Amino acid sequence: MELNGVSAIVTGGASGLGAATVRRLAADGARVVILDLQDDKGEALASEIGGAYVHADVTDAGQVEAAVAAAVEMGPLRALVNCAGIGPPARTLSRDGTPHDLAHFETVIRVNLTGTFNCIRLASVEMAKTDPVDEEGTRGAIVNTASVAAFDGQIGQAAYSASKAGIVGMTLPVARDLASVGIRVNTIAPGIIDTPLLAGLPEPARASLGQQVLFPRRLGRPEEYAELAHLLLTHDYMNAETVRMDGGIRMQPK
Repeated sequence: MELNGVSAIVTGGASGLGAATVRRLAADGARVVILDLQDDKGEALASEIGGAYVHADVTDAGQVEAAVAAAVEMGPLRALVNCAGIGPPARTLSRDGTPHDLAHFETVIRVNLTGTFNCIRLASVEMAKTDPVDEEGTRGAIVNTASVAAFDGQIGQAAYSASKAGIVGMTLPVARDLASVGIRVNTIAPGIIDTPLLAGLPEPARASLGQQVLFPRRLGRPEEYAELAHLLLTHDYMNAETVRMDGGIRMQPK
């Protein structure tokens, strides 16, 4: 599927994995809508790439619908990349005996898992209305973001791992649901990526994380995620798959 001239939505697109993906899709000629809550960064990036920024919470149906509408105005909506997510850690039972806050758990699930599905369901409505681009009936493609934590969850990642495992788990059934309208669905499970989330760590800590990777012994780069997202959007035979992008790392308990 060609991206030149089509519209695309990238959630969490103002920074990190999302921003790298926005730039990669724009470089291929896509008209990109950045869906995020970081207004300054989002507006600046939209100006840079000639796209649009929409302030939206992925869990809010009305706000996501507004972002979808903005994308449709720019061209046929054929691509969605879900990068928005949060991951504050908390143990199931803290050292002082305090149980995991239930509201904290529900918030992580709501943003990461429910938010991802909310964007899929609303974007797919408009994708399904487009004319097929080939004789096979291709109309669009979706890429979700899970994490290696879906498989190797560490101490304090009960909520995060559950949310990301949910994204992995729904990849196949959603792909099956959308096959009838020619929309493919894949998921990337990144390892330790050098994003703003890690920017506050001291350099020795960052280096230590990189040394845990099998090969190459370094943190992943947002641009590497963006290249894989681009591949999954444009490769017509990639469907219903979860791809680990982690340099071979297998996370330890902590």
